[in-house]
Amino acid sequence: MNLPERVEHSIRERTLFRGGGKILVAVSGGLDSMVLLHVLARLAKAHQWKLVVAHFNHQLRGRSSAADERLVKRTATRLRLKFHAGRGDVKSLSQTNGVSIEMAARELRHAFLAKTARQARCRVIATAHHADDQVELFFLRLLRGAGGEGLAGMKWKADSPADRRLRLVRPLLNVDKAALAEYAKCVGIAFREDASNRSADILRNRVRLELLPLLRRRFNPAVDKSISRLMEIVSAEAEVVTALSEKWLAKSVAGRARHSVRAGLGQTEVGAHGVTRPTTAFQLGVSFKGCPMAIQRRIIQLQLQHLSVVAGFELIESLRLCPEKKVSIAPQVWIETDANGRVKICSPIIRQFNTRSAKVHLDKRAGEVVFSGVALSWKFSGVEKFRRGQNVPGAEMFDADKVGGKIVLRHWQAGDRFQPIGMKVAVKLQDWFTNQKIPAARRRELIVATTERGEVFWVEGLRIGEQFKMGEATRRRLVWRWLRQ
Repeated sequence: MNLPERVEHSIRERTLFRGGGKILVAVSGGLDSMVLLHVLARLAKAHQWKLVVAHFNHQLRGRSSAADERLVKRTATRLRLKFHAGRGDVKSLSQTNGVSIEMAARELRHAFLAKTARQARCRVIATAHHADDQVELFFLRLLRGAGGEGLAGMKWKADSPADRRLRLVRPLLNVDKAALAEYAKCVGIAFREDASNRSADILRNRVRLELLPLLRRRFNPAVDKSISRLMEIVSAEAEVVTALSEKWLAKSVAGRARHSVRAGLGQTEVGAHGVTRPTTAFQLGVSFKGCPMAIQRRIIQLQLQHLSVVAGFELIESLRLCPEKKVSIAPQVWIETDANGRVKICSPIIRQFNTRSAKVHLDKRAGEVVFSGVALSWKFSGVEKFRRGQNVPGAEMFDADKVGGKIVLRHWQAGDRFQPIGMKVAVKLQDWFTNQKIPAARRRELIVATTERGEVFWVEGLRIGEQFKMGEATRRRLVWRWLRQ
């Protein structure tokens, strides 16, 4: 089949669009989205679709971003389609929320698409994600330690992250990049290259430009096909776990569950990916502990998602293994599970700041002190030639002259600010703890070291202060060691 026929087959097979419906097409101006727009425009008349074009300007590439917008607008005009443009300050949002440029761009883009879809009365948003994107996403999530649902990749249809009443649809999900490029060349589709797609600073780019070529060349030329097959398998298995977990939750709420987990055969039904799954493969009883481990985890994950809580592995395991243990998920917000795996919001634990402190004089060549159960030692040495050392557990090195001869050992206090090494500005220590996923109770145990002027230069187990790192001008080195007793 040629490309439009392949896409039409996928749309019909998976009921991605309804005949006569309105579709908002997200178009960046790059190869993928420009091909998607032309293919859908070619198929629209036969299916009576009404297409609306939406373009979001991330304002990250100056004139190039503006040129992208002009190309998309010209193309929409030539195709006689309505055009909507939006823009947002991605860099500002990234800095304000402490997230990556990619995450900030995604949040603003989806918010714009959802708003535009509502205004244009489109219930579906078509995006140009394709097969190569799926493979790259698999490795991105694998490197981040995702579970089965994450490794399953993107679905053909999904709720918009900005508005669950809207549907994201990906008609090109089984088409690889090479096929898109070939079609664009044959038909003469104009598109723009995004220079940032070759930046080694972005992890996805390193996966595409370094990791995948290495795997194809040295390990398996058909790695893309193998990964796609694996994702289908993982997706089907994750569907079963989700279905059984939802069934358990429904029975648990209704109080109609049995007290055992029994395996058996039953009828089948078609899942979202066209696979069959047993409707009564397990009869999940009221006993949470009796459920398989994978289902226990998914039961907790589903409840956390319902509460709009980011369900990381550590949080899920903490709730699964330690029922009735309160876990902080946000300032003054705590959750816990009961013995039956039910997640609930609970009363916050009121903790006071630890006000203990000790002044230490670094007036000797070496010394040691014990503070709050931690043995700390230090020594000074000269620096003939600056050389960055490797990280050693329980040890750090500072520019001694920047730290000074008098320091204070204490614990975290309200209002503390800290500039971790590698960061351009100081942040609230509380925010830094949150970003590093330090539990609330642990935050009050960690030791903080400040200069005589009150500047935080060290937080136990975390990065050193940017202003106190060694450099070419360093003449004396402070070697700092600690060990919890």
